[in-house]
Amino acid sequence: MRPKVAERPRQRVDLKALFGLASGGWAWTTAVKATAAMGLSFTCAALLLDPSTGALAALGSMTVLYEKNTPYVHRAVALALVGLGFVLSVALGSLASLTPWTAAVAIGLVAGVATWICQALRVDKPGALFFVLVCAISTIVPGGVAMVPTHAGVAAIGAGIGWLVSMTGAPFRSRHPEHRAVADAFRQLAALLRAIGTPKLDHVQHDASLAVAEAWRLVLLAQTRGYRDTPAAARLRALLRWVSDIHLAATEVSMARTEPLPAVAADFAEGLAAAVGKPELCPDPARLDEVRKGLRPRSLESRLYSHLARAAPTARKRDHEINGRGGVLYDTRYPSIADSLRSALSRDSLVRPTTLRMGITVAAAGLLGIALGADRFYWISITATAVLQGGNVVLTVNRSTQRALGTALGVFIGAGLLMLEPPLPVVIAAAAVFQGLTQLVVGRNFFYASILMTPMALLLAHTAAPYPVEQLAESRVIDTVIGSAAGMLGAVLLWRKASASRLPQTIIEVLDDARTVVTEVLDPDVRISPERRYRLRRDLRADLLSLRGVYDSAVGDVPRARTTQPLWPVVIATQRTGYLALSALALEDPPPAAHITLQRVDLAFRELRAAMQEERAPHLGALPRLVDYPRINMELRALSSSMRTAVAEDERGAEKERQLRAQREQRRAREESDADL
Repeated sequence: MRPKVAERPRQRVDLKALFGLASGGWAWTTAVKATAAMGLSFTCAALLLDPSTGALAALGSMTVLYEKNTPYVHRAVALALVGLGFVLSVALGSLASLTPWTAAVAIGLVAGVATWICQALRVDKPGALFFVLVCAISTIVPGGVAMVPTHAGVAAIGAGIGWLVSMTGAPFRSRHPEHRAVADAFRQLAALLRAIGTPKLDHVQHDASLAVAEAWRLVLLAQTRGYRDTPAAARLRALLRWVSDIHLAATEVSMARTEPLPAVAADFAEGLAAAVGKPELCPDPARLDEVRKGLRPRSLESRLYSHLARAAPTARKRDHEINGRGGVLYDTRYPSIADSLRSALSRDSLVRPTTLRMGITVAAAGLLGIALGADRFYWISITATAVLQGGNVVLTVNRSTQRALGTALGVFIGAGLLMLEPPLPVVIAAAAVFQGLTQLVVGRNFFYASILMTPMALLLAHTAAPYPVEQLAESRVIDTVIGSAAGMLGAVLLWRKASASRLPQTIIEVLDDARTVVTEVLDPDVRISPERRYRLRRDLRADLLSLRGVYDSAVGDVPRARTTQPLWPVVIATQRTGYLALSALALEDPPPAAHITLQRVDLAFRELRAAMQEERAPHLGALPRLVDYPRINMELRALSSSMRTAVAEDERGAEKERQLRAQREQRRAREESDADL
């Protein structure tokens, strides 16, 4: 039997989306670091220079919000580059402050370039937002062009303090980030084992694959020359190999089983997660003996339990043989930065339309504010930037509403504080606390984060350029409404169909990679080297993650989502086919197939690819019988069936649209005839 397809992801504008808390924990560590970084930088710059330039140092300290989960050796370089970006943003904003018009264009330029670089180099949230905020505030700091070096230097001081605060854990827990990534991957595998036989399997499978891919990325980033040849590094690499093998073994079980697994399997994976950092907590493999009784040695469940049990000795030891399992990763720490930036601007990349949408909308929003006579037009640009980080239309509308309502409430708090005319130490402390509270809740709900972020931004802006509090509060609310509306318009009008248009090609890429993997595994004349196996696995997993990311983005675009929703069964069948191919790639001695069978499987993949490319129903015919890989046949048939259904629904929709168009034309013709009479 085929496991049921998970319910299609639904993105809505409703009360739960606006005010409900997302799953996950509170970011206490980030909140404490953000508070400390802003307080220290603001205080140092205010004492050394003056409060207005001290606000720039406080903004520069927001480097602490980036690269929060990466290994320290990578974080040190990445945060230095983020700080350099802040300094350049401040310099550009100060240079452009000659006129409001040039300032608005400069803010839009920073928004577009920062979005491009952050997405191309996989810089995590908050992305371009704080580059825009730093640039915008620098356009109002007194001094003009003559003070550009001073402003840039102050921002550099703040960025340096943010760097120091972010790196505080390095002397005490130098390998904690990569250990946490591998432990998180084991926990997601435990969630996957619990999801087997449940309706949410496909979603949890995607989350587990994300965690595994992130663990690979972070462990690779940590492989410095002096560390990678140590027994501790070899142990972590070996655990990472077990993570991948357990994930693929669990995938095979999940595709073949419609009943839940015994809970001991998931509990054992949780124990392995705890043992990554504390080997003494490693579970005893004997705990799996009961569930392994009576299973055939070559059964899928037996292979899964065997992988779990064999991972325990590695997790129990603090060191590992350098030349043993996991000795080589067959990959580089850093992909080429130039290639990443270049590929992000290619026609097939979603980064290019996202970058153009951000830059054009933010610049246009600022220019609109100036045309409307807004004194603080830059708030419009900042709000538009925050809103557009939603990604698609539905999420943008949600963030726009959250931003507007949250700002309206936050203005009362900020204005109330400013009316009390607090001394500078109180302003510094309040701004730092609000910054920390914002980072504490932003991952759970953007509405509450907006309430807390607004007083912090008001305190910094008022310190940088004093302004009557009543007018500042009034303009802040009006500018936020205008910026939210501008962000929504940008999401609706500019490249709204980018994700939906990219979805068929993403499906094709997964099918191409899956075909390559399946044919190489089945071919008795092909011997897959360890390096080739690693690269096939890496590329197919990346395409599978991209597939779900593109669909999740496309399904939130309105009204294009109406044509995207029927493709959900196609996406799931493609995803399952890809994961089954990955599972076959993980077999140590995979059974080969006859050459005629291999050719027919290859033709089936090519026909499905051509049908998706030509937007027609596939003509698959009879599939060859794969005795050792029956689930691949099942998913290929499901994919063919779902594609026929999607094409039929699309044709019905097109026919209905033609009928409505014909009715409108007939009605228009009658009206013109009546007018002539």
